Amino acid sequence: MVVVALLGLIVVALMGVFNSTQKAFRASVTQSDVLEGGRAVMDLMAGDLREMSPSLGASNGAVNFYANTNAGYLPLVQPLIASSSARTNVLENFFILSRENQNYTAVGYVVIANSADGNLYSLYRFSMTTNVSSFNAAAQLYTNFLGTSYTNSPPWSHLIDGVVGLRVRAFDTNGSWMARGYTNAENVFFQPPVLGENGFYMFGKTLPASVEIEMATLEDRVLQRAESLPNNLPLPSPGDRRTIFLQDQAGKVHIFRQRVSVPNVDPSAYQ
Repeated sequence: MVVVALLGLIVVALMGVFNSTQKAFRASVTQSDVLEGGRAVMDLMAGDLREMSPSLGASNGAVNFYANTNAGYLPLVQPLIASSSARTNVLENFFILSRENQNYTAVGYVVIANSADGNLYSLYRFSMTTNVSSFNAAAQLYTNFLGTSYTNSPPWSHLIDGVVGLRVRAFDTNGSWMARGYTNAENVFFQPPVLGENGFYMFGKTLPASVEIEMATLEDRVLQRAESLPNNLPLPSPGDRRTIFLQDQAGKVHIFRQRVSVPNVDPSAYQ
């Protein structure tokens, strides 16, 4: 009986060690997947930003670079662990114009909190090309970016889910943040600040010298749990069960940040 009891204790102890090891392994795999997916998307956005080119058109013509906070967006606010402060996850959409040989290419990024396929915080990428001989067509690219539906079909593609935060900030040749009230560059028009971020349009020969991207993504298990909760209100809403759940998951959010230089910037566009 003593031997059986000892063996039972040993088996229980081994099961505890096994479960702990399995949890650590699953957490490691999940973190690796999140980091791998996040880095791949950041590399894609960085590559698009580096290709940015000026249209050299009028101030109301083709848009070179645009960013603004999602319309009517209520941000996901997450109290930080062991802190009295909270993180406000801002979502912005942005548009990039580039030129290669005889073509203009437009690329844009948008996060949809509730996508048509039922996923949460889905990041979509827009891509469309037109011939440079038609400047009006180049100007139309921005209109197409705003006017087409966010679906997993051309000109849109579905990249990843769980992107609760996405913002970009433009910097000039001196490294200064180009925010509302900035007057040292030609043909830059700012929108009123929303949630601490400044929307803007850049035309003509004006490009930023560098752009900072910040993206916040949820771990897969947290995202799956949120997607399984009842959809009783639009996301994000204060009373929505998914929002309430995600507000307490600040420790399960991974932040990616990168400063990208823009080689095609024209210093003469800055006074």
